[in-house]
Amino acid sequence: MLEQVQKAYERFKETKTFEFPTWLYGSPKGKLFKLEVEDCPRFGNTAYVEFDSLRTAFLVIDMQVDFCGEKGYVDVMGYDLSLTAATIKPIESVLNCVRGTDIKVIYTREGHEPDLSDAPFNKVLRSKIIGDGVGIGDIPPNGLGRLLVRGQKNWDIVNELHPIEGEYIVDKAGKGAFGSSTIHIVLKNLGVTHLVLSGITTDVCVHTIMREANDYGYWCVLLGDCTGATDYGNYQSSIRSIKMQGGVFGWVSDSQRFVQAVNANLKLLAR
Repeated sequence: MLEQVQKAYERFKETKTFEFPTWLYGSPKGKLFKLEVEDCPRFGNTAYVEFDSLRTAFLVIDMQVDFCGEKGYVDVMGYDLSLTAATIKPIESVLNCVRGTDIKVIYTREGHEPDLSDAPFNKVLRSKIIGDGVGIGDIPPNGLGRLLVRGQKNWDIVNELHPIEGEYIVDKAGKGAFGSSTIHIVLKNLGVTHLVLSGITTDVCVHTIMREANDYGYWCVLLGDCTGATDYGNYQSSIRSIKMQGGVFGWVSDSQRFVQAVNANLKLLAR
């Protein structure tokens, strides 16, 4: 492996590209395409990550009414919905682009069993305190259903981004996914090696999943305008932390660059 690292390093010096490692994964199964990433390896620099389309998944993390819709969990907690809902349009543009290609689309939903048997006591308690008596499992005044409970209307993905036939949904009980869902098995069975992440919130579920995936060896790119947090300062800090150490958890790009890269290379591919 160290010999391959040295070869890839020498190639990066020439091309500024993290090339798809065929020595590790074998020949491409789809089509190779490059995405420009920012502030890599140092702030102010530009580099590229090379993807095999058939081994790439676009992750849409927790774009649920509970996190970006009226009368959902975040709304009840008293946060500004515009900061999380602002991600809907950029994510929609990426979905419109990748649908019809061989890039997989995988959604996650955070939520708990109706009896809350998979919800930690302290998590439920904290939610009840910040919600002034209305927390996980409760129905807020004029609400859509029980907050963060599976099967409720507020728990589902917002209409603008709802999955279509052939896309995947992974339900999870925690902020992360690799420890509280089947996502690792799903990704392995689909042959995925590279992840393009979107969703909410940047500093909680998205960051946690990106860190987990990085530890499992997935190549991760976060689309900055496709993610948001309940506090803009937390969003900015989360984005910056990804870029540290040459990309400590992966890389950062945006929806426009990703759409351009896909359209330039995969437009004629059929799912």
